Amino acid sequence: MTDGLLLTHALVTCGGVRAPLRGRDLQAVEVVPEGAVAWRDGVITYAGPEQGLDERERAGLFVHRASGAVLPGFVDCHTHLPFFGWRADEFEARLGGKTYRDLHGGGGIYRSARMLAAASDEDVLDFCRPLAAEMLTHGTTAVELKTGYGLSVEAELRQARLARRLAQEIPQATTVTLLAAHAVPEGRTREQWVDQVCNELIPAAAAEGLADAVDVYVEDIAFTVEDLATVAAAAREQGLQVRCHADQLGPSGAAEAAAELGVRSADHLNHVSKEGVRALGAAETAAVLLPVSTMFLRTQPPPVADLLSAGAIVALATDFNPGTSPCLSMSEVVAVAAALYGLPPLPAIGAATLNSAWVVGLHDRLGSLERGKRADFVVLDSDDPAMIPYRPGHNPVAETWIAGERV
Repeated sequence: MTDGLLLTHALVTCGGVRAPLRGRDLQAVEVVPEGAVAWRDGVITYAGPEQGLDERERAGLFVHRASGAVLPGFVDCHTHLPFFGWRADEFEARLGGKTYRDLHGGGGIYRSARMLAAASDEDVLDFCRPLAAEMLTHGTTAVELKTGYGLSVEAELRQARLARRLAQEIPQATTVTLLAAHAVPEGRTREQWVDQVCNELIPAAAAEGLADAVDVYVEDIAFTVEDLATVAAAAREQGLQVRCHADQLGPSGAAEAAAELGVRSADHLNHVSKEGVRALGAAETAAVLLPVSTMFLRTQPPPVADLLSAGAIVALATDFNPGTSPCLSMSEVVAVAAALYGLPPLPAIGAATLNSAWVVGLHDRLGSLERGKRADFVVLDSDDPAMIPYRPGHNPVAETWIAGERV
């Protein structure tokens, strides 16, 4: 491992600001002209103006000159990897007038579950490895992996084991979320599956060390706020964080329930109520926004300005999945967040780095460029971070570094 010093004309940083950044505090993200990042043994020893770096801190460091702006590596805190196979025909069906609900019965989650079940472990890993590698080229240095395409105790555990195997093979930092309540398995009632999730699946996953968090899809076609409370209690008994999909297809009261329960994040929020916005503004529950999913489904955007004004913890992620957001690029997420939500580039970068790291519990070592954190950073092909949303569809990432090594 090479100890190094990276010099740049534009260092994007929110170093020294405690995570998470609430509401308008995202404006604390700033550009430091003529900046420097130094690291030893893969850990940052200095980040700030180059003139603030003394000769002792420079000693023995290999010096690199960045071609463009340098920012923290992106942290994608909501993906549905590992999965197997695509569902492009469902995209075409929605263009023809079908809705998410129309496709949910025989397609959607159930279809991905069937494709995963029919594939061997090696087939799944062979499918996912290049996707994780592509994420690297787009600057993602940490990623959340989910289950949810198992729909039985053993199949969910299998998907979690595949997630852990994938995590061992890729350079990104990872966490694994047990999306235990994603859809009601065929032949079961909702109540039966929730009981099995709480009494069999979560304890088994915890005993094997397969999960860091548990997720619940709260929606009228899936699970209720009461189910969220039940699953949250079971997860916490095992020392696991809790997250939820909230208010995606319609108002469900999930955001309010998540805030009251102290859930780590409420994700989607396209139809969050005014009460839900106020609750998130006062809670430690992050609002994880998924702009590419919003665009792909051509659905109502969440009230982003209201969430920021209320003081909510706003994070951004891809929702990378084969049905409703087949996008793995966090720079594209920043671009769409600017176009759909009016979120300026620097706050969007903060939401996609430090706040996303907070959602998955990695903020103490990732998500910002500051002393003591892992030297994960992205070099853009321009000195201006505004070029990320200005050129949607263009990959602005020239280099991705993890632990002080270019990957």
